[in-house]
Amino acid sequence: MTLEQYAQISNYAMVAATCVLALAFVAHAAEWAFARKVADEEKELVTTGPTPPSPPTEDTTPVTERFSRVGVTLTILAAALLAISVITRGLAAERVPLGNMYEFGLAGVTVALITYLGLVWKYQVQWVGGVVAAFGLVILGMSLSTYVPAGPLVPALDSYWFEIHVSAVMLAGAFFLVGAAASVLYLIRVRAESKDNVGPVLRRFPAAAVMDKLAYRVNAMAFPLWTFGALIAGPIWAHYAWGRYWGWDPKEVWAFITWIVYAGYLHARATAGWKGRRAAYFCLIGFVTFLFSYYGVNLFGSGLHSYAK
Repeated sequence: MTLEQYAQISNYAMVAATCVLALAFVAHAAEWAFARKVADEEKELVTTGPTPPSPPTEDTTPVTERFSRVGVTLTILAAALLAISVITRGLAAERVPLGNMYEFGLAGVTVALITYLGLVWKYQVQWVGGVVAAFGLVILGMSLSTYVPAGPLVPALDSYWFEIHVSAVMLAGAFFLVGAAASVLYLIRVRAESKDNVGPVLRRFPAAAVMDKLAYRVNAMAFPLWTFGALIAGPIWAHYAWGRYWGWDPKEVWAFITWIVYAGYLHARATAGWKGRRAAYFCLIGFVTFLFSYYGVNLFGSGLHSYAK
């Protein structure tokens, strides 16, 4: 096959994966919506029936389980299509496909979905699938807005230290995404519990403490990767590319801010016992700084990293 054909396959697979991931999100949303519908019907029976029925002991129905399985299956398909897109993009460009924002986002969402599916296989965390799909769609949309045709790297990026740097940062970002998704669902669950309004949708999720612990564990895995990728491998590559380890470039500044936020998050949990809402908000602030360092700096700023647009 020619390089152009590989590039076309990559583009088609990317579009197909985005559509399939959107369907996965719809499936999870339908799962939640149907659970709410069942709850409303049960409530109506309680208020109009001759005798109050006993409260349901199961928080799932065959239909909601089916939607859940469909959502996970579609996520598997989306991850496979994204993997094909990443591989063929690399073949078309004849290099590791991590040379610009489009490729970084494409590979990052691929790793995030694979990470989520691994957690589903080991810990049965299907409940986070809708939020993971939503975040994935947002990042894919941002990546598509920065699309550039496959081609060779600019000279500054032609280094194996660059590949190490971006790979580590990408893996960390994938874990940050899953941690942020768990934190969002934690906050939703806690808010409902505080109002004594935990419906069948939220009852399908684990206890709030479980979601809080998942977010902590995933971010704890991500932090060393971010430390190595952004603050060790990145400066080493910068030394070879520009003759200095650190120059307070906007991208470097926001990468450091992201590191500070997540370091504070982990430190607060380990020493001050921060858990629950404060930790969840801390986690989401960190994810926002990560997204800005990934996308916002390139969109609104300028500097040595402007090649990544």
